Amino acid sequence: MPYTKVSIVIEPYSQDAADILMALMGDAGYTTFEDNALGFDAYIPSEAYDEAILNTIESPIESCKFSWTSSEIEDQNWNEEWEKNFFSPIIVGNRCVVRSPFHPTFPDVPMEIVIEPKMSFGTGHHETTAMMMEHILEMQLSGKRVLDMGCGTGILGILASKTGASQVVGIDIDSWCTSNSSENCQLNRIDNMEIRLGDASLLHNSAPFDVILANINRNILLNDIDKYWSVLKQGGMLIMSGFYLTDLPEIDACAKKHNLKLKTSKENNHWAAVAYERVD
Repeated sequence: MPYTKVSIVIEPYSQDAADILMALMGDAGYTTFEDNALGFDAYIPSEAYDEAILNTIESPIESCKFSWTSSEIEDQNWNEEWEKNFFSPIIVGNRCVVRSPFHPTFPDVPMEIVIEPKMSFGTGHHETTAMMMEHILEMQLSGKRVLDMGCGTGILGILASKTGASQVVGIDIDSWCTSNSSENCQLNRIDNMEIRLGDASLLHNSAPFDVILANINRNILLNDIDKYWSVLKQGGMLIMSGFYLTDLPEIDACAKKHNLKLKTSKENNHWAAVAYERVD
């Protein structure tokens, strides 16, 4: 699948401006971001690329200006590219290491997830993914049915399975992601995770879930909370991230309308991750 790379230059460079721009572009469908000295690169499937949307985005900080250029890239050896430039192993909660097949093992860490790095979101490096993983590691998932909504690489669903979930469903709108998720399930010997291509409309008439994981973006979360609620068991947990701390009041107001009670929250570099319980 061809992807379009949009290179953003921020002058003068501001990490806050970069973070906000990434969030705005995430809302517009960009799935992967890479920092560089001048700004960052953002990637989107070429079929979803729309220059007009980029033209509507204004600088989030008055003192900073940004410019962009775009180019289409073909499929390539992403293992080689990530090994050379981006992906290094990380350890989450002192309990789980995330590494790629080309990295050595970590015998002192009790759990590992092996991710084949491609153009799918979710290697654990982004603050939102790491916080979602922390939430999972703090939960008791034994025997639970779990939904990984917007599964990307499948990392969250794989972690749920490794921590005891009896059944996991992963859903993503991007065929690249569903293919990568299936590949990563095989790498991690996960045989109880079903991968589906589509959006939240696939949840219609679904069997209920004990836990729903949704690391997407603010707009999609706000639009789909009602669909998550409809397939969440009473007493079940909805874990969400992909939005900034400043977006939390809007997320919380929408959640409360659906009898979802905020139980815990996390913050990392202005990003937020929240856990809600269905209490009706």
